[in-house]
Amino acid sequence: MNGNAENVLELDDLSVAYRVGGTDRLVLRNVSLRIGRGEAYGLVGESGCGKSTAALSVVRYLPRNGSVAGGHVRLDGKDIMGLDREELRRVRAEDLSMVYQDPAKALNPSIPIGRQLAEVFEIGGASAKEARSRAYEMLEKVQISDPARVMGGYPHQLSGGMQQRVGIAMALASDPKMLILDEPTTGLDATVEAEVLDLIGHLRREFSISILFISHNLAVVSRVCDRVGVLYAGMLVEEGPTDRVFRNPRHPYTVALLRCLPGGGRRKSSGGLDTIPGFLPGLGAIGEGCAFADRCGLATERCRTERPPLHDLDGQMSRCHFHDRAQSLPHTTRHAPDESREPPAPRRPVLRVQGLNKTYGRDRAGGGVAAVKDLSLELKAGQTLGLVGESGSGKTTFARTLLGLIEPDEGGRIELDGKELAERVGDRSFEQTKSLQIIFQNPDSALNRSHSVRGLIGRALRQLGGLRGAAMDRRLKELAGSVRLTDHHLSVSPRQLSGGLKQRVAIARAFAGDPSVVVCDEPTSALDVSVQAAILNLLVELQSERDVSYIFISHDLGVVRYLSDNVLVLYLGRVMEYGPSEEVFSGPHHPYTEALLSAASDIGDAEDGRIRLEGEIPSAAAPPSGCAFHTRCPRRIGSICDELDPPLKEAQSGHAIRCHIPADELAALQVQRPSTLSRPVSAERRDDNGRP
Repeated sequence: MNGNAENVLELDDLSVAYRVGGTDRLVLRNVSLRIGRGEAYGLVGESGCGKSTAALSVVRYLPRNGSVAGGHVRLDGKDIMGLDREELRRVRAEDLSMVYQDPAKALNPSIPIGRQLAEVFEIGGASAKEARSRAYEMLEKVQISDPARVMGGYPHQLSGGMQQRVGIAMALASDPKMLILDEPTTGLDATVEAEVLDLIGHLRREFSISILFISHNLAVVSRVCDRVGVLYAGMLVEEGPTDRVFRNPRHPYTVALLRCLPGGGRRKSSGGLDTIPGFLPGLGAIGEGCAFADRCGLATERCRTERPPLHDLDGQMSRCHFHDRAQSLPHTTRHAPDESREPPAPRRPVLRVQGLNKTYGRDRAGGGVAAVKDLSLELKAGQTLGLVGESGSGKTTFARTLLGLIEPDEGGRIELDGKELAERVGDRSFEQTKSLQIIFQNPDSALNRSHSVRGLIGRALRQLGGLRGAAMDRRLKELAGSVRLTDHHLSVSPRQLSGGLKQRVAIARAFAGDPSVVVCDEPTSALDVSVQAAILNLLVELQSERDVSYIFISHDLGVVRYLSDNVLVLYLGRVMEYGPSEEVFSGPHHPYTEALLSAASDIGDAEDGRIRLEGEIPSAAAPPSGCAFHTRCPRRIGSICDELDPPLKEAQSGHAIRCHIPADELAALQVQRPSTLSRPVSAERRDDNGRP
């Protein structure tokens, strides 16, 4: 079968198997898709569905135990599977490029950026001088504002967004026909994510490049891709134009994925998020029927015995016997507040922070890097404080200071349950230490892979709970049950668990000492939407049962809005806005909060409402004078912003904003968005003393 000249990439009936325990087990089953010239195609599905395997098949980078069991992969008409080593090397060098999820791992930490990028051009035949010149030009094309500085720097000196831009520049240096992006925005904050997505769209138009975009972030796919394919257990179960598939899904799995999202202003008070019951089938474990039948609320006996074909619904494909009623899939959770509940009693403050400062490299003259500046907050029992801001805003420094891992500057005060906390964790009492715990972003790094899950949780129970013998065993089973871990899960090591199950282990360990405050540091950012929904529901349940409080750090503002009672917005270590979650999200907003909210991806969002901030967050070593945000603020009003640091003023009871523009004027301006964003809101404004 010959390829279609209009298609850059074609997968024809592709099947891929991994050899496990002496048996070939299929991970992709008869997948067929087409990506046209200049088209962006999104591939979505839970972790383990085969998305990355599909990408690795295209570039022929399958692991040693992987093999193509059938079908073809064609790139611009060439059968990739039939190429010899030299032909494959040439295709990889000239026609096909891939950008990976973690740019830090794709860049050599010991070689300057300019040298790494120039090397790509030298491989293509350019001289050293020409290669360096073209490297500079390519950094300009990916909208890096100071290419000379970046070329002379090393990867560790760049932010995550800048590293991803360099990775994209290297991928595009060979002017490829096909670009594969594997989770390119995971872990990036909302503004950087939006900038990277803008960049991808701009480069796609400029280079007429075709894109295969792999992501678990459905909102990002809706913003970038023309068409989308939904993979489940290695099978394509739905495909079509992105807006049609997300607006009118015709497969129960797609419906279930979309329902897992905490978007649309959902709050924990309105009920839990929908989840997808059960687990993905194991490798090669699919029977004769529909692969999704065991997890589908619409499944009948026919679904379990007869595999559905891929139905063509006027350009939208669905592999479901009941595609006409896919959206009637039963919900898995209630979606309305429980009116029978008693109104909550007044809550006691469990954590107070007053005047907290942290300066790195502080000298006698008072110099240094101010990572946190004059931060004050109050957290009540059973409530969640959402902590948001771009990378470099001070969120992690604050969390580490709170946990006693780094010492704050003199003069601040942290109280837990009314008692002052010592600055260092080693000087705190046992009760204080076990009352303040953390759930890390990456459970792989936080869990010892050489121990069983039972051993990891048991050790925490011994150290934090002081339990031994039968009492410990009873408590371990109770704790495991509360985070939905079975006896089987307890008997294996973390490396044998999925990402969501590992995070459940991390949560169980954090709750071993019955903490009163848990710091959640991006606990769901690397999880797909179904697992994220399950983890968020679990956190809400544990909070309700145990009256525990959370400090929830996240770049995902939809998740923050769903889970948080109050929100604190940080910029360069300073509090820009603080208040009840709904008031912060509804407005009036600080201009920085407004920019963060406009950059956050949500399915169906209009692009013309987004605020594009100029440049990156300034260095905390040399913060701007006046308002810290004035160098990037789309609502800067003149010299008062450059010279005077605005106070944190109440916009309404409990809701404070640090801005020279009064809250009522901010509210009026934000209703007019986006037409007012290209100019200052007024030519001049004066402070209370008449100063401009």
